[in-house]
Amino acid sequence: MTLSELLPSLGCEAADHLEPGLWPQGTKLGEGGELLFAGAPVSHLAARFGTPAYLLDEEQVRNTARAYRRALPEADVAFASKALCTRAVLRWVAEEGLSLDTCSAGEIAVARAVGFPAERILLHGNAKTPEDLKAALQYGVGRIVLDSLDEIEQLGTLADGAQRVLIRVTPGVSGDTHAAITTGTEGQKFGFSLRPDVRDNVDRAVAAVLSQPSLQLTGLHCHIGSQVSRVDRYEEAARKMVEVLVRIRDHYGITLRDLDLGGGHAVPYADREASFDLEGYARRLRVALGYECSSRDFPLPRLTIEPGRAIVGPAGITVYRVCAVKRGARTFVAVDGGMSDNPRPALYGARYTARLVGRRTKVARTPMTVVGRHCESGDVLADVCLPDDIHVGDLLAVPCTGAYHHSLASNYNLVGRPPLVGVRDGHATLLVRRETEEDLLRRC
Repeated sequence: MTLSELLPSLGCEAADHLEPGLWPQGTKLGEGGELLFAGAPVSHLAARFGTPAYLLDEEQVRNTARAYRRALPEADVAFASKALCTRAVLRWVAEEGLSLDTCSAGEIAVARAVGFPAERILLHGNAKTPEDLKAALQYGVGRIVLDSLDEIEQLGTLADGAQRVLIRVTPGVSGDTHAAITTGTEGQKFGFSLRPDVRDNVDRAVAAVLSQPSLQLTGLHCHIGSQVSRVDRYEEAARKMVEVLVRIRDHYGITLRDLDLGGGHAVPYADREASFDLEGYARRLRVALGYECSSRDFPLPRLTIEPGRAIVGPAGITVYRVCAVKRGARTFVAVDGGMSDNPRPALYGARYTARLVGRRTKVARTPMTVVGRHCESGDVLADVCLPDDIHVGDLLAVPCTGAYHHSLASNYNLVGRPPLVGVRDGHATLLVRRETEEDLLRRC
C-alpha cells in the first residue's frame, strides 16, 4: 500500500490516546507527552540504555502465558522460542509452566543454560543439522519433530534409546497469511504430504520411523502459518489431523496419542488489525477435536500448541531517536535504527504505527514516512501521522515489537544490534546488552 493510498485511513486525529490493543497492557500516557512503559518513563529508559532499544514488559509476557494455560488447561503450551530466545524470557516461561519449542542447537543451548526441563522441550526444523540432533539427544529433549526421510534415518542412527518423535504433516490448510509465512499448504518446504502421489508422503514417513528401533513414534505435528487470525483454519487442520491419526491406526495397528497443532496466532501491529480470539480458539478447537475423535472412535489425543509471537510480541516496544527530517513530495522521518532491528516491513510488507514520546505538542499531525538509517530504499518502518514540528532528537516508540525483532536482527551496514531491556513495576533490567564496535570487530 502506497502512502497516498494509506492517507485516508490514517485520519491524523489528535494523539491523546493509545490505540487499544496495540500497546502493551501496562503502557500509559503520562504528563508532558511522556509514555509510561510497565511503570517506567520511556524517555528515561532511552536516556539510560540509549536508542534504538527493545523494551519488554515482563508482567505481560507472564500474564499471556497464564492466559494460554487457563484457556487450554488440558494442553501442553510450548513457547515457540524462535520468536524471542533469551535466557530471561525462557526462564519466565519455564516458571509459568510452559514447554518449549526449539529449532536449533543454539536455542537448545540457551534453554540448557537456564535449566529448562529437557522433557518439556521439542526440537523442530525442516533441515536439522547433525549438531542440532546431537544437542537434542545429549540434553534429552522430550520430543523431536521429524521433517524428512533423511532426517529419520540420521536420527535413528544417532539415537541410542527410545527417542520420542512426531511426524510433521502438511495438512493442506491455508492460514490466509503472507506467502513467506505460510507453512500448511503443498509446495513449501515443511512437512510430509498427505497426497499419495508424492514420493515423500506421510505413509512413507510412518513406515520409516517404525523401521528404526531407536525411535518411538508418539504422534503427529502440523503448522499452518504465522499471523493466522481465523480460528476456522485451526479447526480444519485439527479435523484433517484426526483423519490421519485414524488412518495410521487402521493401517499400522498403532494408536498415536500426541497431536501438535503448532502456533502462528496473530497479533495486531497497526490500528484496526484483528486480534486472535484465544477463548474462541480454545472452545472451538476442543469441540472440533472432541467431535472428530468421538465420531471415529479414536481416543482424544494429548494436545500441544506452540504460541510464540502471541506471548511476547504485544509485550514489546522499540524506541528510536530521530536523526533527520526531510520534507519534499513526502516527509521522511529518519531514525537511528531500521531494517537491521526490524526487517519485517521489508520481508513481509508488515505495517506498524509509531508515536512521539517525551514531549507534548499542540501542532497538527500530518502523514509522514518513518525510515531507517540503512542503505536500502526498502528500509521503511511505518507510514504514520506525526506532529508537524517533529525534529532531530525526538523519540519515537513503535509498539508490538517483542517477537521476531531481536530474533531477526542483523548487522547490516555493520550496525550493532540494540539492547533488550525487561521492565516490571517500574524497574528496568538489561536482558541483552547493546552490541558494540568491539563485538563487530571480533568477527571481521
